[in-house]
Amino acid sequence: MAAMLPLAVFAELSNDTMFGLGLRTRPAYDGSASQRSEIVPVVRYLGEPWFLRSTQGLLEAGARVELMSGLHAGAQLAYEPGRRSRESAFLQTHQVADIARGVSYGLQLEWDHTFGPMPVTLLVRTRHQTASDLGDQADVRLSAGAVQSGAFGAGVFAQSSWASTKAARAYYGIDAPGSVTSGLPVFQPSSGWLYASAGLLWSFRLGPRWDLVGSLEARRLRGDAAQSPLVEKRRNGYATAGLASRF
Repeated sequence: MAAMLPLAVFAELSNDTMFGLGLRTRPAYDGSASQRSEIVPVVRYLGEPWFLRSTQGLLEAGARVELMSGLHAGAQLAYEPGRRSRESAFLQTHQVADIARGVSYGLQLEWDHTFGPMPVTLLVRTRHQTASDLGDQADVRLSAGAVQSGAFGAGVFAQSSWASTKAARAYYGIDAPGSVTSGLPVFQPSSGWLYASAGLLWSFRLGPRWDLVGSLEARRLRGDAAQSPLVEKRRNGYATAGLASRF
């Protein structure tokens, strides 16, 4: 599970089952100036009713039912990557504690539709972390196909996430003991907008079964989180590229 980290690919606009591996570069955490690279999975399986995917910003698995044509409701378990101080020189210098990897559970509603040749997916999702001190988050994600020319396809996506007070303080807050240890000022954020992002998805068909896939994403912290002393920069970039087999 430690390796199963989020990977957004063109597959989120397709119903194909896909399995593969990719390489991703990401910040140590949203707000960090340190960048890291890692191997990640490309996973998409949509069964009846079970699903498993890493193509909607999270590695998640669960069950869903079709309420009407193109509209599904479901429940999911998702991998939450936490935060590791050793990946950030800033966190190490200030002796900021790790946030352990974990699992969240929640509900989702997904709408898939095609406007002419353009596929569109809208996903609304709630996430409650099993570690009670990490709180709740909610995501809204919109994806749309933009280009299909021969073997090449591309799409765009945008996502916003919100955090409860408990979640905002777990990731971006500094309490009095933490202030003494880190030398940073006390900071107690409230619930609200956490970040907004936008990006590009692409794929290139290599043959009957294999695709090159990838994404570029720009993410910006918002709300109280953007004011945190733990934030070195408000904007971060993500990039992925991988090889996946379709079934």
